[in-house]
Amino acid sequence: MIIFIDESGDPGFKIARGSSPYFVIALVVFKNDLDAEEAAIRIKRLKQKLQKSDRFEFKFNGCSRSYREAFLHAISDIKYEIRAIVINKPQIYSTYLQTSKESFYNFSLRQILQHNNNTIRNAKIRIDGRGERAFRTQLSTYLRQHLNSTNNTVMKNIRFRDSSKDVLVQMADMIAGTIRRYFDKMTEDWNIYRKIIKSKEKDIWVFK
Repeated sequence: MIIFIDESGDPGFKIARGSSPYFVIALVVFKNDLDAEEAAIRIKRLKQKLQKSDRFEFKFNGCSRSYREAFLHAISDIKYEIRAIVINKPQIYSTYLQTSKESFYNFSLRQILQHNNNTIRNAKIRIDGRGERAFRTQLSTYLRQHLNSTNNTVMKNIRFRDSSKDVLVQMADMIAGTIRRYFDKMTEDWNIYRKIIKSKEKDIWVFK
């Protein structure tokens, strides 16, 4: 099992000053490497179809509506599952989480990986890794401590990827953006994209 992860929204709590009300972490879950490779091939073919270079990065917030729909349709018959946590930040009352972006992110990621109904085991975790090295090290240690035990191994290993070079991290970005757009409901297209991925949704957890 290999899982690609990205988030949508920011982990800050200054909503009156522009922080996003919703924070979403999406997991794109492949049961094996072959399915992941097939998805990567589809996305690279789409780049060619759109006459984009290999360096072009699919990012939900940076794409047009037509590109978003084309992307989601291109992977619609690939074998993968979506698990996501959706957090309405005004409902988080912990001062500790409100004042530490890193702690809030770590907590959110741990929740969606840990509460998986025994569907995630011995998984290879891949996350966008352009952040600071100290944060990556701290996150790796935190997840190992909380996800793995002598009786259960949720995470086999964790690797940080540059999303500009990894189309499957880009896929996680597009899925996370789709889900947050649906919950934000701030634009006319809020319901269009989620309809395309609905059949792939295994668990969309609205955290309370």
